[in-house]
Amino acid sequence: MNKRFADIQPVNRENGKKVAEYINTLTKPLGSLGRLEEIAIQLGEITGEAFPTVTPPGVIVFAGDHGIVEEGVSAYPQEVTAQMVINFLQGGAGINVFSRQIGAELEIVDVGVASDMNDEGLVNKKVRKGTRNFCEQDAMTRAEAEQAIAVGYERAENIIKQGAKCLIVGEMGIGNTTPSSAILAVLSGKDITELVGAGTGIAADQINHKQAVIKRGIEARNPDRNDPLDVLAKVGGLEIAAMTGAMLAAAENQVPILVDGFICTVSALLATEISNNARDYMIVGHRSVEVGHEIAINMLGKKPLLDLGFRLGEGTGAAVAFPILQSAVLMLKEMATFSSAGVSGKE
Repeated sequence: MNKRFADIQPVNRENGKKVAEYINTLTKPLGSLGRLEEIAIQLGEITGEAFPTVTPPGVIVFAGDHGIVEEGVSAYPQEVTAQMVINFLQGGAGINVFSRQIGAELEIVDVGVASDMNDEGLVNKKVRKGTRNFCEQDAMTRAEAEQAIAVGYERAENIIKQGAKCLIVGEMGIGNTTPSSAILAVLSGKDITELVGAGTGIAADQINHKQAVIKRGIEARNPDRNDPLDVLAKVGGLEIAAMTGAMLAAAENQVPILVDGFICTVSALLATEISNNARDYMIVGHRSVEVGHEIAINMLGKKPLLDLGFRLGEGTGAAVAFPILQSAVLMLKEMATFSSAGVSGKE
């Protein structure tokens, strides 16, 4: 698997320097647009273009179920995953609203919903009907984990070929903060009590139960921290794997990745475990209120763009942050330089 992504190239630092130099000729005091300037430089590094483009964005939501919900770790029953997929297809979910707002191409992919779904508009790439309960057995086989990564990779390649200039990935899967927390515990080496929060809204005693379930599952499965596929297969999720693959595809195609919340950031960490160069193609859209998200962001070495108290998932936080990327590229494209405007620069 790692060999497959050996051709993810480092970002173009030289082009980033050229973009930085150009920004300093724009009609404004040096550095006065702060992080917007940093984003423009990063987009220049990612794309290799003097005037990067991020529109239109492509949004892919991957849906999958989790056997671990048998342990009572979620506030919602498993059938909500399929019900929400239908809501996505009907245009009624948060990610639908924000995708329309930013003019995004939106795709919904079934990579592992527990029930059969043949609804119009759904991309059916089901690897299996949900993962297994990782307290009892591996969540999936290594081959299934690889297949789910390949699904994400293929769907991202497809949306990029259709013209997407920025990738946003999201997820739907009742119980998926549990495998995400388990993955983060393995990758970070931190105690599970530092990583697990309320998810979709569970009470304090349920949080304690959830922590105990994850700890028991990690001890039973004993995933290899240095093998991201082993971690995914033993305690992960199908939609988590698919998001990982999608991000690797974007990096390989030199397309910026706008990372969503906790679960998506865990997928981003897995992508960087597979290919460290993928990290520099990522921009974290927002800071979730999920307690483990701060740790995951720090492990990525990123600063989130927004902090709005989100914990919805679906890619919503990234979609809401997307106009900041638009502002960065429009600054480059449309602001006058001191010379073109006939404005005297700083002496």
